[in-house]
Amino acid sequence: MIPNIKSTAEQKMKKSLEALKADLAKVRTGRAHPGILDHVMVDYYGTPTAIPGVANVTLIDARTIGVSPWEKKMASAIEKAIRDADLGLNPSTTGDIVRVPMPSLTEERRRDLTKIVKSEGENAKVAVRNVRRDANTQLKELLKKKSIAEDEERRAQEEIQKLTDRHIAEIDKVLQVKEAELMSV
Repeated sequence: MIPNIKSTAEQKMKKSLEALKADLAKVRTGRAHPGILDHVMVDYYGTPTAIPGVANVTLIDARTIGVSPWEKKMASAIEKAIRDADLGLNPSTTGDIVRVPMPSLTEERRRDLTKIVKSEGENAKVAVRNVRRDANTQLKELLKKKSIAEDEERRAQEEIQKLTDRHIAEIDKVLQVKEAELMSV
């Protein structure tokens, strides 16, 4: 009973951390990152398809993303999709490669993005704490039903607290890295 509760709590905490990492990958820094284009949809023969589904997305240099469509006629559609995606990017087509230069960020924009990152981190911490609360509630229910002893319940709560502390520390590390990345020029 108790191991199931702990493993479920740990899995949910890991999912919260992964969701945070995915959300932070979407926050644009001054550096090029191919993941920025993962959610941009392009019209592929009438079907909206993500850019990685119709082209190779690579880094040309630290500030430029290169998109090589698998079909040459898709280059203009990809360029239009990136422009219309409201990412503040201005792609240009050279031959059959779409180049996407990353504009550098202003100091004010960097501060705004840092606030966004902190808010995402706080949401992830709240999610982890909610998982802890749910697990502790399940333990209390088992105690009420007399399925476990009080010392077992207390020990399990301590282990869940350690799990929570570890995941919150990981969230803090991820946030520090992202904030440093945002503030570096």
